[in-house]
Amino acid sequence: VCFIPGGLDCSISFVSHVLGKVCVHGRQKEILGVLVPCLTDLTKSDCIWQRICWRLVECVPDRWMEAVVLGFVQRTPGAGVLSRLLGNLVVKNKKAQFVVTQKILLLQYGHTTAVLQNLLGYLSLDGLRRTLLLRVLQELLETWSSSSTVKHSPVEQQLYISKAILICLSHLKEPEIESCRQELLTSMMEGMKCHLDSSLPKLRRLGMVVAESISLKINTEGPVLKFEYEEDDETRELKSLLVKTPSFCVVPSLPDDDRSEKAGAALPLVPESNEKSRTAAPVVPDEELDAELDSDDDLIPYDMSEDKELKIKAPVYIRDCIEVLTGSRSEDMDKWEATVKALESLVRKNPAATREVSVELAKILLHLEEKTCIEGFVELRQRAQVAVLTTDPIPVAKYLTSQFYSLNYSLCQRMDILDILVLAAQELSCPKFHKKTKYSGAQKPCIQLLLGSDSSKDWRRIVDERIKSKTRRFDTGQSRVELASRPNEFSSVAGYFFFPLIQHFDRPLTTFDLLGEDHFVLGRLVHTLAILMYLAVNTAAVTAMGKALLEFVWALRFHTDSYVRQGLLSCISSLLLSVPTEQILADMTEMLLETQSWLGDVMEKDPDGDCRRLALQNLLLMENLKKKLEAVPS
Repeated sequence: VCFIPGGLDCSISFVSHVLGKVCVHGRQKEILGVLVPCLTDLTKSDCIWQRICWRLVECVPDRWMEAVVLGFVQRTPGAGVLSRLLGNLVVKNKKAQFVVTQKILLLQYGHTTAVLQNLLGYLSLDGLRRTLLLRVLQELLETWSSSSTVKHSPVEQQLYISKAILICLSHLKEPEIESCRQELLTSMMEGMKCHLDSSLPKLRRLGMVVAESISLKINTEGPVLKFEYEEDDETRELKSLLVKTPSFCVVPSLPDDDRSEKAGAALPLVPESNEKSRTAAPVVPDEELDAELDSDDDLIPYDMSEDKELKIKAPVYIRDCIEVLTGSRSEDMDKWEATVKALESLVRKNPAATREVSVELAKILLHLEEKTCIEGFVELRQRAQVAVLTTDPIPVAKYLTSQFYSLNYSLCQRMDILDILVLAAQELSCPKFHKKTKYSGAQKPCIQLLLGSDSSKDWRRIVDERIKSKTRRFDTGQSRVELASRPNEFSSVAGYFFFPLIQHFDRPLTTFDLLGEDHFVLGRLVHTLAILMYLAVNTAAVTAMGKALLEFVWALRFHTDSYVRQGLLSCISSLLLSVPTEQILADMTEMLLETQSWLGDVMEKDPDGDCRRLALQNLLLMENLKKKLEAVPS
């Protein structure tokens, strides 16, 4: 009950019921779009209107409280105004407390950053509510550092929780940080481990940013954590949240004149002459002057303008390259660099000599480490490995696939093997354009200029182009580029790339466990198998590959890592696109029906958005196959 000017006492419970009823029926925007600006103006300097506003929201029934509170949080311009309109509602009302501290922060993740700043800023503006702020931070950190949450919740929710944590940290004061320093450190270590173990780059980067921010808060004087990652707009936004945003109108009764005076007192004027004097050169002590006089800066340097860099001649034979990379000449670093740079072209120019030592050369390149600071070393080594594999596919593929499951290899080397197999398969399966060894999926221009006018090799093409330019044609359709045709070299070797990789995935080794902690490599393996399956279209082994791949997918379909599940769904897409429809129906009908049911569950229930999208794509592919079969006359 509130006192209204005019001598009348009245209850506003009816108004509260109307407000709650309207909001719960989805009309928050219409009613609060008018009510919030009015209450904001009325409560600026009138404490009676503040009490009326507090009573208005306190009298809303619990069943409608969520809709009202969420509407106020979304439409109030700033945490200070929200504090003025709601008062200590979260302390007095258990339902409002649950909505603010649990539901909006932990059970939902679709709200904007501004809503989070309003909500958490509101909790920080009063002594009674700051207890709730600390409790909210503790629960957010528990969720962020839970390995189960990282595995089973969507990336969007992880981003939402990370933003909430950073905003909470921006509102903490030094005594509060000191009181919970150990808890912050423990949560930081556990959460950092969970996020860095993830296969998704976005989750790993989120873990790095939040861990850096927590470290910055708890170690104000000592060293702080610093990770290397590529900054993007999302990362910069996260870091900006650590800076406390001003809450508008925190002190509503402060007049404009007093506010301007205080602002002027906070920023004292500095005369222009003083600014210039501050930017003048600092005074250097006499000891430093003596040290500068004793230095060697006055010595005249040698003239080296006419010096020429000695060019080291690269080896011209494959065996010489092997000797340089492994033998006694390895001490000559310049020779070693020249060999690494020239190896790829040398392998492609001498296929016969390469085949004699292909496996040995592949072994050397797989274990080759960078001895000098050579630019693009990883790429140069990878291109040389791909050249060796495409020159002699069968023995080199046998060696590489056998080494993938061998002992005493690092995870990086195993992933290098997968990358080499994929790049080589792409090159073998696609035609080479005019002496270009690298595969390019883009179409080439229709006309290519000749190097010499006297060349007669392409006379027919020149004549055809002239005839075509002077001939009028009607309804010929869009002209297409005729690519240079050549046999698909991957057709005869696809099995050597594919089947050894799929055989031993479930056999843990001492240093390698695909089904355990090395799930990131499992994800890379699954994506590699999907690419190899796609490139094996129209090959003789494609049906056998499809059956083996479908059994592989079925064994891993419930994997907890989203990156692995994305790869499994990509495998289904590759299978449907590569295996002939008749073979699918003849050999895989039952498994595909079960797979279709699984895809429906993934599309509806999987927490990862990319997995849901891929599952829908696969269901559409299956539907298209069904329509094609129905269209074929029996």
